[in-house]
Amino acid sequence: EAMHVGHLIPFIFTKWLQDVFNVPLVVQMSDDEKYLWKDLTLEQAYGYTLENAKDIIACGFDINKTFIFSDLEYMGMSPGFYKNVVKIQKHVTFNQVKGIFGFTDSDCIGKISFPAVQAAPSFSNSFPQIFRDRTDIQCLIPCAIDQDPYFRMTRDVAPRIGYPKPALLHSTFFPALQGAQTKMSASDPNSSIFLTDSAKQIKTKVNKHAFSGGRDTVEEHRQFGGNCDVDVSFMYLTFFLEDDDRLEQIRKDYTSGAMLTGELKKTLIDVLQPLIAEHQARRKEVTDEMVKEFMTPRPLSFHFQ
Repeated sequence: EAMHVGHLIPFIFTKWLQDVFNVPLVVQMSDDEKYLWKDLTLEQAYGYTLENAKDIIACGFDINKTFIFSDLEYMGMSPGFYKNVVKIQKHVTFNQVKGIFGFTDSDCIGKISFPAVQAAPSFSNSFPQIFRDRTDIQCLIPCAIDQDPYFRMTRDVAPRIGYPKPALLHSTFFPALQGAQTKMSASDPNSSIFLTDSAKQIKTKVNKHAFSGGRDTVEEHRQFGGNCDVDVSFMYLTFFLEDDDRLEQIRKDYTSGAMLTGELKKTLIDVLQPLIAEHQARRKEVTDEMVKEFMTPRPLSFHFQ
């Protein structure tokens, strides 16, 4: 499945964290989750992992400080990882996960046990090749806010199995093009800007599908102004426009009616087109051999106190 611009946000931020704090990073690719929840073969799920890994690597992570792993692959390589999965499974009841995730009697048992797999990378001894056998190294998890239920469960169970609680940094909700009340879907190519989209596709999607907070006519818009709280183009700019002063000026101009919807959409297009084009150029440079290197269990270049 192609990644969309919303997926970029936690990775752009995580890349900044790695650069600023000079720390190791592990990236979990939950291909087992894809297999359990979607109509895919194991081979298809793993294939998506390899393709998505290229997009992640293209964000510029340091290969000497980054380990990307597939759940399907790593589970069989690391007894420490599986031991933590089992510890979590023993200390979380079915009633708890049913309440958190809404599981029903018709869900397969793989779904019910999966949250423990999602939680295990929060603990440093799941990666003995990186952290040796230490259990006191705390984990910071930057992620989209929809992942929060998994890690609330993780924070709850951590003290009961003798580990420090992980900390989280959430990126705020990223809306579909059709508006904040709609959800992005891989099956609807017009619901988001994908990292594979061409400059022309980006322009067409923003102009045709980005929900507008503008008025019905130019005259009304000039008189009453637009609504930035519901305008998707403005919402996207809050994520991707680096210049805060310019963003505030756009907000004032659009709210007052000085800026029209078409002008706001053009501003977004001018921001997204080079962003996606640069990402695509970096991704082309990511080889299968580089993916293999990032995904090979190994010590990382970091000295712990």
